[in-house]
Amino acid sequence: MSGGHGGLLVVGDVVTDVVARYRGPLAVGTDTAAVVRRLPGGAGANVACWAASWGGGDVRLLGRVGVAEAAWHERELVACGVRPHLVVDPDAPTGTVICLVDSGAAAERTFLTDSGAALRLDAGDWSEGLLDGVVRMHLSGYLLFSSGGRELVRVALASARARGVPVSVDPASAGFLAELGVERFLELVDGVDVLLPSRDEACLLTGLPDTADAAVKLSRHFPLVIAKDGPHGALVARAGTLLAHVPAVPAQPRDTTGAGDAFTGAFLAALLTGAPPEAAAAEGCRAGARAVEVVGARPAGR
Repeated sequence: MSGGHGGLLVVGDVVTDVVARYRGPLAVGTDTAAVVRRLPGGAGANVACWAASWGGGDVRLLGRVGVAEAAWHERELVACGVRPHLVVDPDAPTGTVICLVDSGAAAERTFLTDSGAALRLDAGDWSEGLLDGVVRMHLSGYLLFSSGGRELVRVALASARARGVPVSVDPASAGFLAELGVERFLELVDGVDVLLPSRDEACLLTGLPDTADAAVKLSRHFPLVIAKDGPHGALVARAGTLLAHVPAVPAQPRDTTGAGDAFTGAFLAALLTGAPPEAAAAEGCRAGARAVEVVGARPAGR
């Protein structure tokens, strides 16, 4: 992809991933051999890194981290081409996610999440200057799972609307979304231009079992819906109509952690270059395929 035309601001979580790859089943109550790595992560940070690596141009990230790992996370983001705006929390540690990855054929993963400082990002961390030169803003759904994050979303959305900057949201977690409640989520993201749910999130938000039906229903509430359907690719829906089913790119999965973030980052980078949604979704599928073939949630070779 070529360089972007204008900046992208991502607002969301920065965490430390502890990735444990094992070959199942887990031996409960005793040891299971695993390969364990400490890697930078967080849905918001991952999206920013993939967008920058996919030609997104000026990509910025607003996030919150603890004192001990702030410098490391900043270096890792800069290495991916992201301009970090990290708030250093004096009290809470950087969020940590333990990613249990079955190294079998599906490379399925399970997360144990301690959000730490990420949940303390709030409206006081917002600055209008973050939007200077920005033509798109992306919000991680994890922001909606704390009161401070919800207030930040309200303020950031109002700022973006005032400047005519379109906003996208990734619901981020079906588990946390179920706790928040569907109606509450839809109320909080009212006015968002692009919704990028996973299959599980789309079905949860609509109560429909079929991803395509769910995407179509959601597109009656959001101008554009891109439903990420894992190995089945992605669905593009607008105004109650299914526009396209974009096939997945074949891959040999090693670790599916961050595949959805990779899709979102590449999709947004493509939109910045003027690509239509269907072509941008195809770029997202390419990035998702690349992501599952490496361990960790960030682009390889950073």
